[in-house]
Amino acid sequence: MASKILMDDMPELMENIVKNLNNEIYSLYSCALVSRHWCKISIPILWQDPFSFSRRSPLFISNYFSSLGEYEKIILKECGINEEFSKTIFDYARFLKDLDLSRLYFQVEKWIELVLDNSNSLSDNRLKHNRIIDITNLLLKLLIENGATLHSLDLFFSKCREFKPEIFYVLGQNVQFLSQLQYLSLNEIDVDDIDSATTWLRAVAKYTTKISTLEIELFYPNYRFFTEFYGMISSLESQKNSLQEVIIDTRAFNEEFEVLKICKNLEVLRIRSCDQELSKLSKILDNKIGNKISTRDVICSQIYAQQPIALMLEKSGTLLQRLRLKLNGDESQEYTLLLEALKSFCPNIIYLDIMNIKFSTQLVELISELQKLRFLSLRCYNNDIPDEELKKQVMQFSEILPLTLQYLDLNTCTDRILHTKQTFKNVGVYEYIDLDDNIRKEVEAYVELVTFRRILVYC
Repeated sequence: MASKILMDDMPELMENIVKNLNNEIYSLYSCALVSRHWCKISIPILWQDPFSFSRRSPLFISNYFSSLGEYEKIILKECGINEEFSKTIFDYARFLKDLDLSRLYFQVEKWIELVLDNSNSLSDNRLKHNRIIDITNLLLKLLIENGATLHSLDLFFSKCREFKPEIFYVLGQNVQFLSQLQYLSLNEIDVDDIDSATTWLRAVAKYTTKISTLEIELFYPNYRFFTEFYGMISSLESQKNSLQEVIIDTRAFNEEFEVLKICKNLEVLRIRSCDQELSKLSKILDNKIGNKISTRDVICSQIYAQQPIALMLEKSGTLLQRLRLKLNGDESQEYTLLLEALKSFCPNIIYLDIMNIKFSTQLVELISELQKLRFLSLRCYNNDIPDEELKKQVMQFSEILPLTLQYLDLNTCTDRILHTKQTFKNVGVYEYIDLDDNIRKEVEAYVELVTFRRILVYC
């Protein structure tokens, strides 16, 4: 079998093997040296996302400049770069599939530091930034014009917000660049980024209708909040037939998010937010979206008042499968409402992660009702619970764990790991927890104990 692969007699199998090495840059380089056929398979994979390899020398950028026109050469010379670029065997720009604008900026910055004729000019920060912007725009223009077709685009504007009008002109002349886009991320959009962000999103809305995953994250760097999205979110109405997953991490929600109501195939809604904003989003979306989404993943960073999240849990009902909450340790009536809402309305949870929750009888009763649970992570405190009562609750807890549970992550104030013969894959424990040796040996007869940071879960 191995000899047939080496002789290129099984090209389809070889292609499948090499594709599984998409993050193994050095292995792909080795494959490219085996034969011409292996090289033709490996090189396109190596160049799908070249800007994300932080350890890779930025000199790979020079390959994109191998066929510069006179106008582009003038731009480089004005930036102090007089290098002659050799012709390449491959047209590398055509292989680009994934692009993060922030990584593009930083790779260009490192490339300039290596090839700039007059390195002393790099001491002027403003001049250096202007050169980075000019070359970033030039490189982006070449990628668009030379046939790149993106599957993933991260719009990150923290530093690279100065896009020249010609970029959007060539997008219109080369519609293939955005036509196959499936993943879109909007990241760190500040008030000063509005013009660039809206122009990019209008181009996305115009040239593609295939986005399946949308991630909206951190719209408030430097705590400059805004609640007006200037049509950025509503412009994504063009993706109403393709959008399947939406991930939202922002403290600003307004009526523009109503566009999610008309997304016909939306299956996963992941919300990372505080409870006040979650309440706003719930009112905006009303009940209509809850009837469509088959998997709702709610991740709340800090919960001070449990009532809004309890109401949203009630609306989510049997659709909720993944939930991550960070509480403030409140033991009020609203805390009770939260646990009751989970117990009464959300029986289909398979992933549950709650931080800063009291280890209590109510919590034990809740877990006993979640008979489909596969992953459980609890960061509990047990203040004011007598030792004997705590032992009793821990024993009850071990007895009610559902048989479906595969991963258990415990980071509690108790030094007891549950003794159970269930078929766990792992039990995660806090790295510095002081376990009794007898308890450890007894538990390790059934499961592997690992620090919770080592557990990876795919739900």
